[in-house]
Amino acid sequence: MNNPSTRLYDLLPEVYRIKDAQQGWPLAALLGVISEQVVLVEADIAQLYENWFIETCQDWVVPYIGDLIGYRPIHEAGEPGSVTAEGLARNKILIPRRDVADTIRNRRRKGTLALLEELAADVAGWPARAVEFFRLLGWTQHLDHQRPARGQTANLRNGLALDRLGGPFDERAHTVDVRRINSQRAPGRYNIPSVGLFVWRLKTYSIPQSASRRLKGTPAYLLEEVGPQCFTFSVLGNDTPLTIRPQPEDEPAHIADKLNVPGPIRRREFEAAIADYYGEDKSLAIWAEWPVTDSRQRPQPASLAMIPPEQIVAADLSDWEAYHPSSEQVAVDPVLGRILFPLEALPGKVRVTYHYAFSADIGGGDYARPLVQPAEFTLYRVGDGGQFKTIDAALKQWQDDQPDNAVIEIGDSTVYIDHRTIGLAEGRSLQIRAANGQRPVIRLLDRHTDQSDALTVEMESGSRLTLDGLLITGRGVHIHGKGMAPVRGALCPAQVTIRHCTLVPGWGLHPDCRPRRSDKSSLELFNVRAGVRIEHSIVGSIQINENPVTTDPIPLFIADSIVDATRGDREAVGAPGYPAAHAVLTIERCTVFGIVDVHAIALAENCIFNDCLNVARRQLSCMRFCYVPPDCRTPRRYGCQPDLVEQPIEADRQANKIDDAERDRRVAQARLRVRPRFNSERYGTPTYCQLAHGCADEIKRGADDESEMGVFHDLYQPQREANLRTRLDEYAPAGMDAGIIYVS
Repeated sequence: MNNPSTRLYDLLPEVYRIKDAQQGWPLAALLGVISEQVVLVEADIAQLYENWFIETCQDWVVPYIGDLIGYRPIHEAGEPGSVTAEGLARNKILIPRRDVADTIRNRRRKGTLALLEELAADVAGWPARAVEFFRLLGWTQHLDHQRPARGQTANLRNGLALDRLGGPFDERAHTVDVRRINSQRAPGRYNIPSVGLFVWRLKTYSIPQSASRRLKGTPAYLLEEVGPQCFTFSVLGNDTPLTIRPQPEDEPAHIADKLNVPGPIRRREFEAAIADYYGEDKSLAIWAEWPVTDSRQRPQPASLAMIPPEQIVAADLSDWEAYHPSSEQVAVDPVLGRILFPLEALPGKVRVTYHYAFSADIGGGDYARPLVQPAEFTLYRVGDGGQFKTIDAALKQWQDDQPDNAVIEIGDSTVYIDHRTIGLAEGRSLQIRAANGQRPVIRLLDRHTDQSDALTVEMESGSRLTLDGLLITGRGVHIHGKGMAPVRGALCPAQVTIRHCTLVPGWGLHPDCRPRRSDKSSLELFNVRAGVRIEHSIVGSIQINENPVTTDPIPLFIADSIVDATRGDREAVGAPGYPAAHAVLTIERCTVFGIVDVHAIALAENCIFNDCLNVARRQLSCMRFCYVPPDCRTPRRYGCQPDLVEQPIEADRQANKIDDAERDRRVAQARLRVRPRFNSERYGTPTYCQLAHGCADEIKRGADDESEMGVFHDLYQPQREANLRTRLDEYAPAGMDAGIIYVS
């Protein structure tokens, strides 16, 4: 293909190009600039034609096409914003492209049950199952018009049916509930005009095989303190509910079945249809390696083999000692994510693939993420298909080569127990990242008795370190400054970036997801003149050891992340031995568990500080649309809670409408009402940091764009819900009431 920048120059006669070469190519440079503008104009003209169609148009054109066909945006969800990157992301939720594209088609199908499920996917992006509750009403049937498929009375001997009671796949008969399903206060379910839309907000993530499929899954975790036969699917050793890998529906009119939605796998469902859930490329699979001997009883090399489905049995392994599988069986508990082998047939190695649920694409995971790298770099591949088997081997080669820019890419989801101190020379950069679609685990063991076992990085002036897509457990990450002069007023020439990583809070997890070392930090900085940037990550406590006398504070930027100190009385961001960390904090769209003590805040926006925030310099910058507990030392606040709910109470007191005692009582009630409530505050659970359904609207819609405060701000769940509720009212069958029921 011709180079677009030389297309005009190539049209010139040869004599002019020869003269131009003799004079140093000035004409070529001029026509190159003109050619670039010509390419831009041609691309813009071509895009004009693409903008005629909803499938190929630019995002800003979608509202205009919707207006042409009479699409009505939902004003309750907010008004479309600007054409900035953040505004366009919000516009995609307010005016979904798929909903606009299907507007005419949906109007023709109005009143059909399957359409409600499609609306949930198109408008809100949530998998759903629609249920007509009048089919589950208990009523006396006429003997001449029997309908045996309708709801039946409960059979106490049918455990599978009892397990489904109250859920989206309930088949038992119920008495009439006179409350309306779309009531805002106390919604009901089982009534003649009621249609329920069960939605799953949690996403499904997988522990995949390697890209070449030669390396199966990730290692299971052996609970040696319990027994040599006890394993967990989670590599951290905690209980994790296994989730269904959703299968696409074959027909548009099909109503979602249990295998079409990302719900948790129940024990009885798993027992009734193991083949539907277990196997390669299904919801879960187990590979094991047993010792092999020949006819002379000589040991032979063992190989991993998938355990056949007929050897898998479902079991309740809440008590490891209460169940003993036979010699040819392997017990699996999908609710707790546990595996139990027979004592007489212990495996050598165990690897697993499985699916788990979480709210969003943060922390180390197999989801697709943009890769940021230098324009020119040296690549070192580790793992399956790479030239290095360990990270240590790649680091050794990198230290021998000493390239200016290097990327170490890990191509599988296995566990690495490497331990090497990394030294970054002046002006050089190193990126350690997971390949897209993989989730490698770096497990730091307690190897040495006379030195730290943390992942240690020594950085010189101007060096750059990036950790991307990793899960680090066992110890924390220590970053030391080497040869960085502590000069007052000097800029921070180095850079530390942590993207899409999980530095496990508390270093590790107990089976019930309690942290193993709640008093330990996940990230420690020692005299590092570096800017620190944390994005889309889950980290534990951050400790900054900087000299506040001879240096200026370092910049610390945290966005779309969770900072979890594991206890409310511990520092999420702080400095040992000093009243405040010597850093200027910029924090956006984050949820913080623990106390934050910093020198100053440049900006705090759309965040939840669950415990407290204290700054040394209150005069700098401000906080916007955040929740911060009362009696904290902060810069000036705007649109924050509980300030907003206290203002009218204080106004009544100033107007002498209430006395001081009544004001204190109302203030205490208001503060308690708006305090954020979470479905779970423990890392390792599916609903970690997800705002509870009963959380106050001032928090769920308290951000500057009416989304929720905290780490899941960019999910825009209030806007999704408002859009979906309005579309259900528009497309529900005539005379029917449609309501949303959250399964997760």
